[in-house]
Amino acid sequence: MKNIYSNILKPTKKNLIRAKIALEKGNVIGVPTETVYGLAANAYNTAAIKKIYKIKKRPQYNPLIVHYKNIEAIEKDAESNKNFKKLVKKFSPGPITYVLKKKKKSKISPLVSNNLKTIAVRIPNNKIIINILNKINFPIAAPSANKSKSLSPTTAKHVAQEFNNNLNIILNGGKCKIGLESTVIDLTGKPKILREGGLPSETIMKYLKIKFSIKKNKKIKSPGLVGLHYSPGVPIYLNRLKPFPKGALIMFGKNKSRKKNFFNLSNQSNINEAAKKFFNILRIIKNKKYKSICVNKIPNKSLGKAINNRLIRASQY
Repeated sequence: MKNIYSNILKPTKKNLIRAKIALEKGNVIGVPTETVYGLAANAYNTAAIKKIYKIKKRPQYNPLIVHYKNIEAIEKDAESNKNFKKLVKKFSPGPITYVLKKKKKSKISPLVSNNLKTIAVRIPNNKIIINILNKINFPIAAPSANKSKSLSPTTAKHVAQEFNNNLNIILNGGKCKIGLESTVIDLTGKPKILREGGLPSETIMKYLKIKFSIKKNKKIKSPGLVGLHYSPGVPIYLNRLKPFPKGALIMFGKNKSRKKNFFNLSNQSNINEAAKKFFNILRIIKNKKYKSICVNKIPNKSLGKAINNRLIRASQY
C-alpha cells in the first residue's frame, strides 16, 4: 500500500540520523517497539518530556516508561537488586518493564515519574529503537503513541492517523510483533505485577518461584493504572455472544460467520494471534463507526489476562 503520510519514514541510515538529531534537539518522534508504537523523547530533558504530555493530552501524574539499550545503562539511573538482575537476564530485551528505585544522581527528569523516587524501565526488543539508543547518550521515554485514554497503535499508520502532522518523524517498523504493551512488575519490595502485558505474569511467577502480592499501590508507579484506558470511544460489553443493533461483535475461537459486523481475534483460539490483532480490530471497528462492541469471553490466562485487562478498562467508557 502506498504511503500517503509524508511523516512516515523508512528506517534508513539517513532517517535514523534524522531521528537521532530530532531527539537531541528535544523533539518528540514516533518509534516502533515489539509491543506498540511509542512517542519518544529524551528522558533527561524536562522540556521534551513536557511535549510528550502535551501531545498525548496525558495527565502528568501518569508516569512514563523509560527505554534503555542495555542493563548497564539502566543501572546508571536505577538501583539494581537481586530480582531485577535475575529477570532482566532472562526476559530482556523483551516486553517487560521493571519499576525500580531511582538513584539520587539520576538525570531522569522528575516529570517522567511524577516526582516519585521510583522509575519504570525496560529494554525493548526492536532493532530500530535499539539502533537509535546506540546512537545517543541518553535513554528514551516512550509511552504509547496515542492520545490519552485511546487505542494503542500497532502500525506507523495508526500513529499518523492519531496525530496527523504533529509529529515530523514516525519511523516505520511494520506491524508490532506482540501488539500489547509491556508487562509491568514492581521490584521495589516484594515483586508485584502492576500491569498485565506482553509477557504472561504466570511465566514471571514460575521463573521467580514466588506468588505475587495483589495489594494495590496507593501511588501510581506505572502507566495503565488510571481509570478509562485503551478506549475505541464506544461502549464495550464483555462476555457476550451477540452484538447489539448497529454494534459489532469481537469473537474468539471457531466461527464461520461472515457477517460484516463480526470480527474474529483468532479462529484457531490462539491467544498470541489474538493479542497481535486486538488493537487493530478495535481500531477498524471504531473507524467503521459501530455504536457498540460486544466481546466473546476471552480465556483469562497467559496473554488473555492482558487482553481482558484492557477490555475492562476500555469498558469504563
